[in-house]
Amino acid sequence: MDFDLEWTSAQLAFQTEVRAWLADHVPQLPDHADPADLTADEYALQRKLGRELGEKGWLYPSMPAEYGGGGLDLAMSMIIEEELDRYHLATPPYYDTGGRLGSASIMVWGSDEQKEYFLPQILKGEVRTWQLLSEPESGSDLASVSTSSAKDGDDYLINGTKIFVGSNHGAEYSWTIVKTNQNGERHKNLSWFMIPMDLPGITVEPMDLLLVGGERGAASGVKNTVYFDNVRVPAKHLVGGENNGWDVAGTHLEIEHGLLRSAVRADEMLERVMAYARNTTRGGRPLTEDPDVQDSLVDFYVNSQVTRLLHFRNFAYRAQGRQLTYEGSQAYLHQKRSALSKARAILDVMGPRALVSDPEWAVEDGHIEVHQRASIVEQHPGGTAEIQRVIIARRLGIGREQREQPGQLPTAIKQGQ
Repeated sequence: MDFDLEWTSAQLAFQTEVRAWLADHVPQLPDHADPADLTADEYALQRKLGRELGEKGWLYPSMPAEYGGGGLDLAMSMIIEEELDRYHLATPPYYDTGGRLGSASIMVWGSDEQKEYFLPQILKGEVRTWQLLSEPESGSDLASVSTSSAKDGDDYLINGTKIFVGSNHGAEYSWTIVKTNQNGERHKNLSWFMIPMDLPGITVEPMDLLLVGGERGAASGVKNTVYFDNVRVPAKHLVGGENNGWDVAGTHLEIEHGLLRSAVRADEMLERVMAYARNTTRGGRPLTEDPDVQDSLVDFYVNSQVTRLLHFRNFAYRAQGRQLTYEGSQAYLHQKRSALSKARAILDVMGPRALVSDPEWAVEDGHIEVHQRASIVEQHPGGTAEIQRVIIARRLGIGREQREQPGQLPTAIKQGQ
């Protein structure tokens, strides 16, 4: 069955334009199995591409043109995303999760002055932004963060520690949730800041972890610990109002829980596994003739397609201006759980070599081993699988008298305009 999209003549013409432009502008970069191996020079090329995309409004294509976005509908945005996917890149073509989530939150909760100041920097690729949520004692329970902020004149003094942050090569801003009322009621004592990372008192240290992860083309690779020691942040960097952070978090989390991307063209890892199965023999026959291998490959394909179609369903709803409730978390949950199922299928096909990173024995130049690690890491970012189940249940009204309402989305993202 063919589930590929069919574009109108105008959309096909735009696809041709995007494909030609990318062919002239996407730099040739090594196909790193592990994103942590991205060099400073290669990262600089990614940032340069980001600025070039930003000049055309294609870095954040569905965001308003008045702030540096493309002002495009979701179909056009999806075309850009799919064409970048051919290069194993995303929008943006580097890790900028804080920018993707922070910019949307500023669109909803920021003042006009904040929109005019922050959004062009993000949407044009002039800055990269990390998101800082998790702490040593706080993860999926975001309301329990203890990083504190106290008003001091026209500034806020921020103290605390954030973990599992960002990527390598630094960032210009951090999109950060902190506690602004130490004795306040839970959920009514939090605030969000867009913090310049060059302020005195900020220390960034890489975490020594067996970790890899992130989206295709925007993988994070390295994770960091960020320390705030009496960091003086101007009040104009407070977004959404003091102690209103939980409402702002509703927007941030609504997008993070399954609405960050539309459907992609295909599963690159399936292509790698299929090539291995075709070119590897067992008992004198290609692995593709082994019934057990065939079953594993079919399972892999089905999991990939279900994930793709769930995300496409969400894309279609958003393009129609429909309000999503549980659908984002449903797609994200399946994406998380299918990551483990696909990793299991790869092990069934390749055996222990799938777990080896040594160049002499590694399969597909180490991509398979990294995929095995990433399938475990995938269970945690953006809320664990258990958190996604809780969200789905609350949005369906299970166990509560009233259904939980979704977070507020920017008009551009909700209606595709």
